[in-house]
Amino acid sequence: MSGLAGRRVRVLITGSRSWADSAVVEGVLERLLAEHGDRLVLVHGACHWGADVLADRWARRRGVAVERWPADWARLGRRAGMLRNAGMVASRPDRCVAFIRDRSPGASHCAAIAAAAGIPTIRYQQASGNGAGTGRGAEPVR
Repeated sequence: MSGLAGRRVRVLITGSRSWADSAVVEGVLERLLAEHGDRLVLVHGACHWGADVLADRWARRRGVAVERWPADWARLGRRAGMLRNAGMVASRPDRCVAFIRDRSPGASHCAAIAAAAGIPTIRYQQASGNGAGTGRGAEPVR
């Protein structure tokens, strides 16, 4: 294939460590897979909790390519997450999907800098006690 038809579609997934609603994450990812097929690549921060791990597990089950960007907490300390987010955005993904619970500063930062960089960004926002684990209570905010 030539041109855009065969090009990988890199989607940055950012999310709160406390995001536990796998139904919302998987629903979004299934729609992306239906749209892009084997061209889909997930890009995420490799956190062991929350939206990152939910997306990573889904990708493994579905055979979707993943780029993991772990933060170097030992070397960079508290700023590691923000620097990792900036690196993921600078890698120019095609789209950003954010799963933000309780105004998570890391996921909110990543979504904000992606949008500021001109990357189409969709935010799913949820507050504590708002349907976690039920697929309800998380609404996309464009």
